[in-house]
Amino acid sequence: MRLSHVIGFDDAPFVRSHRGDVPVVGTVFAGSRLDGVLIDRVRRDGANSASTLIRMIRDSKFVQHLQLVMLQGIALAGFNVVNVFELHDALALPVLVIARRRPDLAAVKSALLTRVRGGRRKWSLIERLGPMEPVERVFVQRVGISLSDAAVVIRRFAMNSSIPEPLRVAHLIAGSGGRV
Repeated sequence: MRLSHVIGFDDAPFVRSHRGDVPVVGTVFAGSRLDGVLIDRVRRDGANSASTLIRMIRDSKFVQHLQLVMLQGIALAGFNVVNVFELHDALALPVLVIARRRPDLAAVKSALLTRVRGGRRKWSLIERLGPMEPVERVFVQRVGISLSDAAVVIRRFAMNSSIPEPLRVAHLIAGSGGRV
């Protein structure tokens, strides 16, 4: 499987007391070349991340060429957990969730179930996706892509660190505006 056109998403940093929307950046890569940047906002601890990412991609000039969606973690803007199954189904694209470290799922579950509105539904999405798997010095969760293909994609796009360029660049851009 040759996946050369990908988009990677990350969110902007925000202070703990922030309520409201948080910027989300998507970077579109064709191989090693940055082809475009998409920016929108999602609700802090909300439930609109998948629908926002779907709209961002569908409304972009890149939609016809994209072959894979990468996420820096399963949640944006705090606990706005991305429904990766909805994302995959709506776009007919594989989705690869990447993290540097394996998350503490017990702490995530506790926070979701005790402090976050809609936490039970959000936790069920995380559970349905299954545990993160180690591959190429990172951890992944995936829908619509095999572990071996995920390893190939990570090797191809991890040029400057263990994190693939679409995610690394989205992180840099998202963090460039300071904290929300």
